[in-house]
Amino acid sequence: MDEERTEQLSDEQEVRLSKLNELKESGVDVYPARVEVDFNLAELRRNFELLTGREDSVKIAGRVIAKRIHGKSAFAHIQDGTGKFQLYFRYDVLGEQLFEFFKKMIDIGDFIGVQGTLFRTRTGEETMKVENFNILAKSIHPLPEKWHGLADDDKRLRQRYLDILVNPQVKETFIKRTHLISAMREYLDKRGFLEVETPVLQPLYGGASARPFQTFHNALQMKLYLRIATELYLKRLIIGGMDKVYEIGKNFRNEGIDRMHNPEFTAVEIYQAYADYNTMMDIAEGMLKFIAEKIVNSLKISYQGVETDLANPFEKICFWKAIEKYTGKDLSAADREQIAEYLKSEDIEFDESAEWHILIDEVFQEKVEKQLIQPTFVINYPVQLSPLAKKKPGSEKIVERFELFWYGMEIANAFTELNDPVEQTERFEAQMEYRAKGDPEAQVLDEDFITALEHGMPPAGGLGMGIDRVVMIMTDNYSIRDVILFPLLRPK
Repeated sequence: MDEERTEQLSDEQEVRLSKLNELKESGVDVYPARVEVDFNLAELRRNFELLTGREDSVKIAGRVIAKRIHGKSAFAHIQDGTGKFQLYFRYDVLGEQLFEFFKKMIDIGDFIGVQGTLFRTRTGEETMKVENFNILAKSIHPLPEKWHGLADDDKRLRQRYLDILVNPQVKETFIKRTHLISAMREYLDKRGFLEVETPVLQPLYGGASARPFQTFHNALQMKLYLRIATELYLKRLIIGGMDKVYEIGKNFRNEGIDRMHNPEFTAVEIYQAYADYNTMMDIAEGMLKFIAEKIVNSLKISYQGVETDLANPFEKICFWKAIEKYTGKDLSAADREQIAEYLKSEDIEFDESAEWHILIDEVFQEKVEKQLIQPTFVINYPVQLSPLAKKKPGSEKIVERFELFWYGMEIANAFTELNDPVEQTERFEAQMEYRAKGDPEAQVLDEDFITALEHGMPPAGGLGMGIDRVVMIMTDNYSIRDVILFPLLRPK
């Protein structure tokens, strides 16, 4: 450890570092390559009665999280990923050298491997009488706040390993996240969907209205983008005859950070041939109910003190009706200037140069989204807001699209997919005009995707769902940063 780093160490860290050096100089392997264990701590507890009283010793290992010295005896607790367990050390069992080694050289936070027999204390606690032990890893930094918790939000996020270590509810959140994604896969797999993988590095980004991150491939001498969505590649698979596909993976959008947005996020996108947005509504509703029963063991969900009951059919409301309901105004025939005047009257900030569809979307976000607490499908959007969705039969202005809102957050977005290559080209060209006028999130013309469409795509429905936000709700976490293991943070 260099001098500059050593100077930054606290007194306690200096003591621990001194112990580490002393152990190494005396020939102790402080960081052995492997350890032999018979059980993890949860398995040990399950088999405790069978193992108690046997002469054969048991080997376990874990991190020391508590240590109490009582003269010539000592108690400690160790913890692994499955739980914790009490250890009992005695001078007359271990001998002077080993007992003093534990007493002086083992600190809270160190990993040890132990061997011994099992018994219950007078208070009934399951315990091991240690016959031998060895150090497995030295902790130079003490555990935060001496095991009483880690409250500093910034430190929790920057050092998530400590957050998980000392805050059990945080660890439980991420265990539930894993189970939630497994339940999502189970739901889709049982219905004949095939999980696939599409490129993260793309020569052209598309499938959503967002700004991308870009990078450069040295060998090919080409600019590449981190994907903002998986949509256009998954629809290529529908064209290729893979009728039911989905992908769970990371998307990347060069946008701001708040309680509902992180530039790197996880989503599932689902596509089914010979389906439409009604099919996708059924899938979205059915999948959320399936996940809730698996993760929460109930269809009644409580988030930030407000309960919703997924047993009830999800509400449906048309886009323009939702705006009228929560603004008191029918804006469906309003022109750009009238919408701008409305935004000004409500003291809502907006870009004075923005196009009509951007302004009406601003109205929706500010006046409608936050009101949609119960699971609600907002359906039938203006065509300008949905360049990849098919028009509703008999309408030139409305497309078959829905967004699913829950607790004021957009959870999912879905379309009856546009499969007319001529119309799709015109939609892309309109987007490029918006881009030329200054909209950095307008979509780009993907000629290769158009070529794929020209080979014929069957009628299809597509659905994208934000996994992080679903986890927020299912685990009752207010911020997206609390359900992403390593959220993006500004450097110190």
